[in-house]
Amino acid sequence: MPKTLPPDSVGLVTPETLHFAEPLALDCGRTLPHYDLVVETYGKLNADRSNAVLICHALSGDHHAAGYHSLDDRKPGWWDSTIGPGKPIDTNRFFVVSLNNLGGCKGSTGPNTINPENGQFYGPDFPIVTVRDWVNSQYRLMRRLGIERWAAVIGGSLGGMQVIQWSISYPDALAHAVVIAAAPRLSAQNIGFNEVARQAILSDPDFHEGRYYQYGVVPRRGLMLARMLGHITYLSDDAMRAKFGRELRSGKLNFGFDVEFQVESYLRYQGTSFVDRFDANTYLLMTKALDYFDPAGECDDDLARAFEPAKAKFLVISFTSDWRFAPERSREIVRALLAARKTVSYVEVESSHGHDAFLIPIPYYHETLAAYLDNVAREVNA
Repeated sequence: MPKTLPPDSVGLVTPETLHFAEPLALDCGRTLPHYDLVVETYGKLNADRSNAVLICHALSGDHHAAGYHSLDDRKPGWWDSTIGPGKPIDTNRFFVVSLNNLGGCKGSTGPNTINPENGQFYGPDFPIVTVRDWVNSQYRLMRRLGIERWAAVIGGSLGGMQVIQWSISYPDALAHAVVIAAAPRLSAQNIGFNEVARQAILSDPDFHEGRYYQYGVVPRRGLMLARMLGHITYLSDDAMRAKFGRELRSGKLNFGFDVEFQVESYLRYQGTSFVDRFDANTYLLMTKALDYFDPAGECDDDLARAFEPAKAKFLVISFTSDWRFAPERSREIVRALLAARKTVSYVEVESSHGHDAFLIPIPYYHETLAAYLDNVAREVNA
């Protein structure tokens, strides 16, 4: 029996692959001669093309932010709770664009696509990409779509870093920058977490120096461990305690090394399911992009100076229990914006969900986002 789609869903959506023939120079010194970006759009572009909103995804995200690809889909897009008719990012008022970044594994040019130079998968030969490289490719996407200026660019976590870069690299191309659960650069601890995750993948015997496609294998154990570690950092201690406590799977201790606690079972499930939908080489690339992001680094570590080109108005949102990108890191962004005399609103949302809170429809968070975007919509008469 066909699924009945929720009335506040964007409904059935179809991704589109856009080819870019113009070479893209990258920060690493290499050049992509041409590339593809996979894109989904929701809502309608208004007559003067002023109501477009760009969604920037986080580490494991992709273009499928809302709606369903088929009536058989078990789950909608990764930010479906936030994007749709009447939702904070209201598709009755905005034309929403979501893409899979370069280096991603959901159809955009990346390690698991074919290198035209040799007819083989790019694998480890795909160049390291940075947040600035992504923003440069997104700017070309904007022009391809006939959009001169985004009403807003919105992103959480690594997506929020892209929003920051947009405001610096293309200050005239966005009116509003919405930075959620992000940081101006990673702490040493966060870089350390990423390195442990990468080593789990690199040391997997099935990794084959990134050429596992040619061997018909996947570095399952390494990618699974990387995801398990990452998932722990996305949740707060309170969230894990509330969800699992010290609950035993079978109700008793078995005095062995198999799964005994429910949290162990949960993490193994998360790791296993991630292996089936994500590429190991892409995981390596995405974590490196996180590590390298540091706009203040080019301005003698002066973040306010880095923000000087920005013209957008900012909304910065943090979550109290987020220890991966703690509220203090968001306040650091806010202080720098104020020092650079930019217009900024800041909200710290009470939440026990940890870093993953930006994906959850917490009422105060959604009310704040909706109120801000309501003002944005009024500006463009959407």
